[in-house]
Amino acid sequence: MRLLFQGHGHRYAVEQMVTMLLPGDPVSADPADPNQGCVTLTGDRAQAVFTVDGQRFQGQAELGEFGLDIPADRPAQEQRLVKMATYRSLIQHTGKPAWGALSGVRPAKLVRKWLERGADSPQCAQLLTGLYGLDRDKAILAIRCAQEAREIDRQLAPGDVSVYIGIPFCPSRCAYCSFISHDVKGALALVEPYVDALERELLWAGDYLRRKGLRPRSVYMGGGTPTTLSHQQLDRLLTALDGWPGRSGLAEFTVEAGRPDTITRSKLEVLKGHGVGRISVNPQTLSDQVLQAMGRAHTAGQFREAYALARQVGFDAVNTDLIAGLPQDSEAGFRATLDEIVTLAPEEITVHTLALKHGAGLLANPQRLPSAQEVAAMLAYAAQTLPAAGYRPYYLYRQKYMTGAMENLGWTRRDRASFYNIVMMEELGSVLALGSGGVTKLVDRKSGGVTRHTNPKYPKEYLERLGDILAEREAFVWPVN
Repeated sequence: MRLLFQGHGHRYAVEQMVTMLLPGDPVSADPADPNQGCVTLTGDRAQAVFTVDGQRFQGQAELGEFGLDIPADRPAQEQRLVKMATYRSLIQHTGKPAWGALSGVRPAKLVRKWLERGADSPQCAQLLTGLYGLDRDKAILAIRCAQEAREIDRQLAPGDVSVYIGIPFCPSRCAYCSFISHDVKGALALVEPYVDALERELLWAGDYLRRKGLRPRSVYMGGGTPTTLSHQQLDRLLTALDGWPGRSGLAEFTVEAGRPDTITRSKLEVLKGHGVGRISVNPQTLSDQVLQAMGRAHTAGQFREAYALARQVGFDAVNTDLIAGLPQDSEAGFRATLDEIVTLAPEEITVHTLALKHGAGLLANPQRLPSAQEVAAMLAYAAQTLPAAGYRPYYLYRQKYMTGAMENLGWTRRDRASFYNIVMMEELGSVLALGSGGVTKLVDRKSGGVTRHTNPKYPKEYLERLGDILAEREAFVWPVN
């Protein structure tokens, strides 16, 4: 699609909306492209005119209609106007998506802002369904997750931080994966040097937190798959954390065991022995056919064994990840997986929607994927089944290129919602990222401003630059509000 702009420079905002509503029609610079659009901004009014498949559609937006949601600064006001005008034009061709005009990653963060300005839940629902066009069930999800975030926000004190530790290795690469992670067989020579470097960084971090007057409230070791490492390597890394200030006062310590084919009793006992209270054991699906299609090197049976082992070792907070929309899956297959997971009663079930980003193997080797309608039915079944089983939604985020422009949603029971997930996703407080691939976030809780510092993506670069990384961190100015 060829785009023209008049009176503003918000090209990215318009492209973002076009990508969400017309994912198969990428933005083009070809003047001969028959699909085209023009978005004009004049004062406090935006107008969008799009021609799609030979039909002309027009939409407009005025600043006054945003009411409680009018941004304070002019650039944000302009962006809001051009996105809404674009949305109102294109949905005449595409139909209204379940999440309406919201294209951002964090819908609950928007709602939390309204709540903090004095709006109540009915007013938030009216904004979401009326102004932004959300389906009512999606509006309710966003409001509930915003309320969960406010509860965690009240528990944070000045100087509290969360810590992310990245382990960028997996036993194999899943077909949908776009993360920077390495097949451990192909990166074997990097694993031990990486563990050495990360151990050094973890020891440094304990002293750093003490000197900066920071208190770690939650620790999350993710990746990749941390349990790709041996139990001896895990023990070394976790021992390096034992001397951190406030270590005994952590609200939560999570390790993403993730892949069942990496889980052994000795590894779980190491985690448990170092105070890890929450782990993930992620099947994604309980269909062996779908597991094979997505490139998983384990079976559903191995997941069942790994989950049982986690319970035997004594973990009482276990998360399981599922994905709606996997290759070769069906609505019936997803239902069967969810039904069995519910009988296991994990403390948390995270239901993801398949997102195919650049770098995912499925883009190079396409397979049959469930339609957007089938995926919507899978998520609707989860939304019906999980509350009946005692689960409530607690954290929410969206991504580009998700099937049907849907969402990822965490469900919890027994009040075992993940502290780290909420803090990180809602950007409630600062996060110190260690290892490769993580992003340190310095969050000013008064203004809501977020400063990001990205670690090297690749293990080799991390190993080469570790000294510089530690020196750069010494100059960080941590908000203490």
